[in-house]
Amino acid sequence: MKKILLPLALAVACASAYAAPASLTDLDKMTKRFAPVALTADIGQLSAGDKKAIAKLIEAAKIIDVLQLRQRWSGNEALWSALQKDQTPLGKARLNYFWLNKGPWSILDDHQSFLPAELAGIAIPAKKPEAGNFYPEGATKQALESWMNTLPAKDREQAQWFFTTIRKNAAGQFTIVKYSDEYKPELAKAAALLKQAAADTDNASLKKFLQLRADAFLSNDYLASDFAWMDLDAPVDITIGPYETYNDELFGYKAAFEAYVNIRDQKETQKLDFFAKHMQELEDNLPLDAKYRNPKVGALAPMVVVNQVYGAGDGNMGVQTAAYNLPNDERIISQRGSKRVMLKNVQQAKFISTLTPISKLVLKPADQKEVDFDSFFTHILAHEITHGLGPHITKNNGAASTPRQDLKEAYSTIEEAKADITGLYALAYMMDKGQLAGTLGQGAAAERKLYTTFLASAFRTLHFGLTDSHARGMAIQMNYILDKGGFVSHGDGTFAVDYKKIKQAVIDLDREFLTIEATGDYARAKDMMAKYVVIRPDVQKALDKMKAVPNDIRPQFKTANTLLGK
Repeated sequence: MKKILLPLALAVACASAYAAPASLTDLDKMTKRFAPVALTADIGQLSAGDKKAIAKLIEAAKIIDVLQLRQRWSGNEALWSALQKDQTPLGKARLNYFWLNKGPWSILDDHQSFLPAELAGIAIPAKKPEAGNFYPEGATKQALESWMNTLPAKDREQAQWFFTTIRKNAAGQFTIVKYSDEYKPELAKAAALLKQAAADTDNASLKKFLQLRADAFLSNDYLASDFAWMDLDAPVDITIGPYETYNDELFGYKAAFEAYVNIRDQKETQKLDFFAKHMQELEDNLPLDAKYRNPKVGALAPMVVVNQVYGAGDGNMGVQTAAYNLPNDERIISQRGSKRVMLKNVQQAKFISTLTPISKLVLKPADQKEVDFDSFFTHILAHEITHGLGPHITKNNGAASTPRQDLKEAYSTIEEAKADITGLYALAYMMDKGQLAGTLGQGAAAERKLYTTFLASAFRTLHFGLTDSHARGMAIQMNYILDKGGFVSHGDGTFAVDYKKIKQAVIDLDREFLTIEATGDYARAKDMMAKYVVIRPDVQKALDKMKAVPNDIRPQFKTANTLLGK
């Protein structure tokens, strides 16, 4: 049979060999795709007060885990409870994989269920509902959009806001419910723990943030606490609240709860200060029509390197986050930019457990030596930096809007790909200017490491399957750059970089992403995804080699357990 380009749904369906309900053997194989890693962080420099505070923050994070379960699906908590009662080997395996995915759908298998269609009287959808539990069950996208379009501007903004759910009232009509009301009991408990941690710590900025975030949980107004989080300068670095919108696959509006309890790596953080000095310069030199560039980015956005102690909710589910760029509130981004947090111990674990073995499969021996951790680490940093660059305010039919609103469900894929490729462009620009001589070096040798590490890392991302916004975005980059000749396939599942063509390919693709966002062109974004979010035969050859390589890591929070006395 002649091989053709596989559409996204078919590619993912073919990649998954596990039918529901998964057997004990299947679940074992599925779980082994995540390499267990003991995450540790040095707590020796923490004050006695900070050690007490961080233990409280871990307890608050555990509440976030349960909140996020509920946000993913209305039946999640009941199913979790039922699974905990099954002490058979199969029951334990199901519970284990359920918790890894925060639900009955396997993230690496197109969000298909690995459980029976019904368990303990609970009907389980065959695939994760696109609406999660943010909208009424059974409500269609068309019906919700029609309702939103009838609302006054202020109410429509609330309906599309990060921190509200849509429910039906007693009359069966759609209504807006604040997170502070929807999750009131749990948020009250979390707020109390944050207040206790604020009383324990002797760091003023941490105390301020925790007090304001506790208030935000109860008031649903996160603005003041987000500004305080931007200013956080403490040995204990905490991110807790509703942030990312990936779980809302219907519109991409609603934020999921997550938590990262971290310890600041001050030595590594100081190395990154020089990036802040170049934010406006990078914005001013983006491959984008000058009228769309932001003239006021400045150098205000902070960057920190941390080592993770504990992750919860959306911050510990399936493929692990190596870095994040928050908040997503455009009001803060327009005034202060956004804050980048780099999880160094997570990145090192990923590099060792996944990227290194993958590079030995997809690169020729001569190119394998070009793959290094510094290039991997720095590109992740650049990815997070460039989330804050480019267009954030648009015009839609003359009215003020944002790329997130304009591009709807396509936004996450386009934005993640834009951050990847803009980050690569920015590093090459800074290398040309000699600005990275003390970090990555400069000249042809440094460029070879940068681009070859990026190529190997692209396969690490595609190895996850095309169910994630990051992976879909990487498929666009891989196929576009192959078409432009910047990447070259040898036909045997190995690839190389064409150093004469890669720079222009990156510039052209970056211009495309940035322009789509600047113009809010939904149709253009969808066309790009239809064309490039595919697995081509040569790429599939490489992916077929990786079946024994873990897709990602599964953290075991050793330091957190020590702090909790476990």
